[in-house]
Amino acid sequence: MSQIHSTAVIEPGAQIAEGCHIGPYCVIGANVTLGQGCTLHSHIVIDGHTELGEANTLYPFASIGLQSQDLKHSGGTTHIRIGGHNTFREYVTIHSATDEGDATVIGSHNNLLAYTHVAHDCQLADHIVMSNVATLAGHVTVEDRAIIGGLAAVHQFCRIGTMSIIGGCSKVVQDIPPYMMADGNPATTRALNKEGLKRNEVSTESQAALKQAHRIIFRGDLTLANSIEKAIQEVETSREVEHLLNFLQSSQRGIAR
Repeated sequence: MSQIHSTAVIEPGAQIAEGCHIGPYCVIGANVTLGQGCTLHSHIVIDGHTELGEANTLYPFASIGLQSQDLKHSGGTTHIRIGGHNTFREYVTIHSATDEGDATVIGSHNNLLAYTHVAHDCQLADHIVMSNVATLAGHVTVEDRAIIGGLAAVHQFCRIGTMSIIGGCSKVVQDIPPYMMADGNPATTRALNKEGLKRNEVSTESQAALKQAHRIIFRGDLTLANSIEKAIQEVETSREVEHLLNFLQSSQRGIAR
């Protein structure tokens, strides 16, 4: 059975699965669904059309599902969809999408530290870490196993690539390539994320190929288009190299080189 503190406010219509623990002074809206085994410590607000999967943990004063801050929001039903086994620390804010039927989406096994903000229509994958006070503007996409440093801010519509890491206090205004380290104001690609590749057990052969691709694309004097073409011709292919090249070729905002 779920344990719900006597001071918590659960509006009629909310769906609370088995094994949830809802602490003091939490407020759960009528259109909220909590999956099995979620823990809400205290003073947490979850509202809007919001779905959380199983075993999510929320710390005091987190706020999830409230209306988009986008001034273009004109009403309608918008959504938040969150997977399972995520941790949302103190004062995390996650806002609903802007337009009718759209959703802000967060995957599973993510760790959002204190005061992090995920704005409307963001799409987060799995195993992501956002350090304290990291901020995502609207429509940002974050791929698997990315790490965003404390106080970093990411501009609207940017993409953060798989296994990339962004240094603290960085200003991100263009796409951060997969498997790379980025830092600065504005952020630029500084090096291959060697430690991240090791931790995620990327093969030594693929690491070597990514190192060669990094040297061609980010350390040469060719244009981005020409450097990508050179990498296609010269770098031994692997799943990671293919993903890097596809990411670069599909960029809309440009690459933080």
